[in-house]
Amino acid sequence: MNRLGLCLCFLFLAAPAVMAQNPEPRFIAETLVVQAEGTYESDPDLATLTFDISSEEKELKTAYGKASQAMQKIAALADKNGIRKEDVASGVLTVTPIYGGDRKKHAKSFVVRGQVVLKVRDFSKLGAIMDESVTDEITDFRSLTYSLSDEEAAKERAVSEAMRRAIGRATAALEQKGQKIGALRFANLDVRQLVGVAQYSVSSLSVVAVEASGGGYSRKQAASPPPPLPRPERITVSATVQCAFQIQ
Repeated sequence: MNRLGLCLCFLFLAAPAVMAQNPEPRFIAETLVVQAEGTYESDPDLATLTFDISSEEKELKTAYGKASQAMQKIAALADKNGIRKEDVASGVLTVTPIYGGDRKKHAKSFVVRGQVVLKVRDFSKLGAIMDESVTDEITDFRSLTYSLSDEEAAKERAVSEAMRRAIGRATAALEQKGQKIGALRFANLDVRQLVGVAQYSVSSLSVVAVEASGGGYSRKQAASPPPPLPRPERITVSATVQCAFQIQ
């Protein structure tokens, strides 16, 4: 085989490797690449309240009963304030035995824990729910988060705005030369996380102080009333799109 034949053979064998490294070339002839951002801003329409349930007693039946009653109380409070059943979520109760120095002996007490999450769509109900929920030593307020009930719709609006601006910029750029944009050859989309989701957590409150006591937990003081609820901020969703349009 002559030298020319060897060169052609080498190029033929090397071509698949080159294509594997660059499977989708982004920039080709007669193509205009533009980048644009779009945003969608809205007031939050969903508040998520989270409550922790914790009961410790010498008898498992007593601890479990008190924890169950506390969860039922939160559910009844939600129903009283017009919250739909599907917006009330309560997980299973977990049991943790507390032993003394010798684990071979029977547990000296039992801790039963659970959690209740409420989705509140009428923000005027938040104050009443907060005031009536934490009235015992079993239920603790954990956090309040403001968000959007339909986050996907907000992201789609941000993407739509970004695409509209990208098409507008491409059209304006080509009008100067009497050209028009053609088919979309390539698009890269990045949707940013929600900005402005406010969270009001137990770390910002003067709530019950808890200390370890022989493997268990004991309360040192009664819960203090929570401060006024924060005003929810507007939520912003951002999208960035990079498009490659064919030039006509």
